[in-house]
Amino acid sequence: MAMITFDTLKFVERLEKAGVSREQASAMAEAFKDASSEAELATKNDLDKLEIRLTGELNLVKWMLGAILALAIANFVKQFL
Repeated sequence: MAMITFDTLKFVERLEKAGVSREQASAMAEAFKDASSEAELATKNDLDKLEIRLTGELNLVKWMLGAILALAIANFVKQFL
C-alpha cells in the first residue's frame, strides 16, 4: 500500500489562519490522517505496471482476433472453391 506524507502541523496552521480553533484543527488533522491511512491508493509505479500488463493482454487479444478472422476467411473461401 502506498504511504502518504501528511504534514499535520502545516494542516493545523493553515486551518488556524482561516479562523478554525486549534482544537478543531487538530481534530480535523487527526481525522484526515486516519482516513487517508486506511485508503488504498495506487502509486505511479502501480499504474505503470498495470499499463504494461494491459498492453500485453491487448496484444494477445489482437493476435487471437487476427487468427479467428483468418480462419473465418479461410472457411469462407473454402466454400467457394
